[in-house]
Formats: sequence, C-alpha cells, structure tokens
Amino acid sequence: MRPMVALVVFTALSGCASLPQACLPPAQPMTTAEMLFGRNIGNRVGVSEADFAEFTAREITPRFPDGLTVVDARGQWRDAGTIIREPSKLVLITFSDDPQKRASLDAIVDAYKLKFRQKSVLSTIRTSCASFHDD
Repeated sequence: MRPMVALVVFTALSGCASLPQACLPPAQPMTTAEMLFGRNIGNRVGVSEADFAEFTAREITPRFPDGLTVVDARGQWRDAGTIIREPSKLVLITFSDDPQKRASLDAIVDAYKLKFRQKSVLSTIRTSCASFHDD
C-alpha cells in the first residue's frame, strides 16, 4: 500500500511545475518574450543602430504595438569551438498570450535572419506576472 501512496503523491506533485502561475493583484498572468539579436555580419558589426531601429519600426512594433523594450547588450556564443563575441540587442516583450502573437515572434526571427544574414536569433518565452502602475 505504501508504494502505491508514494506513487500517487509523486505523480500529483510532478504536475505542479506545469500549473499556471498565481499572480498577486494587481498583477495579471502574462507572457514575456526575450529575443536576442546579434549585430555582427561576418567579423564586423553589420547591423547599425539605424538598421536595428528601422527593423524594430517595420517588423517588431507593428506586431506588438502595445509596447516593448530594447536594451543594448554584449553577446557571446560558440561557433566550431571558437567563442564569438558581438554587440547585440535584447528585446523584451510582455503580452497576453495567444497563438497569433507566438506566430508573430517567429515571423520577427525569420525576418531578422533573412534581412541580416544571421544563423540564429535566441528567443525565450516564459509566463510572468505583470502590472502597469499608472498615475
């Protein structure tokens, strides 16, 4: 009987990681995407500040007009055993989750890779609690 009880408890608790996050008011459950865009093309900076601003205006803002944050960053990654360091942009977007917005994130990645000849864009998506503190 004890092994069966342990199995039931273990099975019940293992699902806790997938439960929706509880937010304390006034926060609401939202989705936050972090997108990291490398700016090198080959061995040089190929995506200028103006290029990235234009990309943001044409590709990101129309898909997420409610707001986003762009942060200057320094990225590094391994390519064939060599550490590559490059200037990057971190874009943070918090939104009410739906399939169209997730597809918009993929479209942004695809557009950046195509326009600036990039191998990849790192994206992370997580559930968060968000609140806007208006006056």
